[in-house]
Amino acid sequence: MSRAVVLGIALGRLGLGAGALVAPGLPLGLWVADEDARRPATRLLARALGGRDLALACGALGALAAGRPVQAWVVAGAVADAGDVVATVAAWRHLPRARRWTVACLASGAALAAAAVTPSCDRP
Repeated sequence: MSRAVVLGIALGRLGLGAGALVAPGLPLGLWVADEDARRPATRLLARALGGRDLALACGALGALAAGRPVQAWVVAGAVADAGDVVATVAAWRHLPRARRWTVACLASGAALAAAAVTPSCDRP
């Protein structure tokens, strides 16, 4: 069961990462104000975060496919998601109300799901 959760998180991260690299405005639309999402520097940062998520997803998916331990990838993803929560909270008053809650909930949920499966994700 826990490896299925890891697979789900990794596939979601894969989609988010690839999407951010190709069309950075999509994930930015969930997080920041529209005028900020159009700025080249903001789009650059969205692509960089997309690369991070893509790397974490590929690492986890590769480990799962090869039957290798995946726990380190799960922990790394949880730390990245927790960082997104911290960044969102730090900029809370500057973010659109609905968007800040959306990102805070999505990132918190992913971090908590990863934390919940971490102890058992490499058990047979």
